[in-house]
Amino acid sequence: GFVGSHLVDLLRGEQVDVFGMVLPGTTVGAGAGITEIAADMNDADAAKRVIEEVAPDRIVHLAGQPSVHHSWAEPGETLRTNVLGLVHLLDAARERGLRPAVLVVGSAEEYGLVDPSETPLPETTPLRPNSPYAVSKVAQAALAQLYGPAGGMKIVAVRTFPHTGPGRGAAFAESSFARQIAEIEAGLRPPTLMVGNLEAVRDYTDVRDVVRAYWALLGTGEAGAAYNVCRGRGWSIRELLDMLLALSSVRVEVRVDPERLRPSDIPVLVGDPSKLRAATGWEPRIPLERTLADLLDDWRRRIAPASSPRLDDTR
Repeated sequence: GFVGSHLVDLLRGEQVDVFGMVLPGTTVGAGAGITEIAADMNDADAAKRVIEEVAPDRIVHLAGQPSVHHSWAEPGETLRTNVLGLVHLLDAARERGLRPAVLVVGSAEEYGLVDPSETPLPETTPLRPNSPYAVSKVAQAALAQLYGPAGGMKIVAVRTFPHTGPGRGAAFAESSFARQIAEIEAGLRPPTLMVGNLEAVRDYTDVRDVVRAYWALLGTGEAGAAYNVCRGRGWSIRELLDMLLALSSVRVEVRVDPERLRPSDIPVLVGDPSKLRAATGWEPRIPLERTLADLLDDWRRRIAPASSPRLDDTR
């Protein structure tokens, strides 16, 4: 997936053997030094097979249904995939007697509806999930608390705030904006940019900085603890849109699409990364302006084949 591919890029420079799970019938073409194994985390037997084959020392659990919006449409699927997928993985390791270090990747959505006066949010903030996706992530962290001591595994949980960069899926606001801008530039759509709620404030970090934090926490994070992964400052979605538009020469009409509005959106979500810094020394290296520029350039490359002139257009 999106984050997994960037983690693979980071680990190419580490002297480790890397295995990546992919859904049966698919391939991500991760490249040299990476072994892809076809398995569905919803299948307990498949999870056992992978754990037996690899016998991992470290596991970064990134698989799951990642969309808040989709979780409202398919709450059962979201809970089944995110919660049971982790159960299958941890059961497989425990039953084989392995004691890997495990990173369970949660979300800032676990904090739910917070008052802006509470931000930046420390990890001690009460969890008030307000979407099926957020509930699934709270459940994952609770399971990690159970399985760690029971299986003798070092399990570290993270609550990752919004993160983006090259390869981000178009279902997410800033990536949808970048895709639409690239398509308008290429003449593939009219100059109307569809948006959802632009007033929400989010704490964005570059995905390449996020995966550095994940790898560091597997080494020096405390077993059973949860860590915010974030920058510590917020931007409105409108500010992100303005930054992206400033990177392009196109002029667009911005129009609100009711289908892009969430049933319950969190107005402000900004985290406190001080616990992460204390544990690992981590600091974000990539400014948001560069992140968004790289995201837009990535979408320009992705849509380029579709914008190539057809034979009958060259006459």
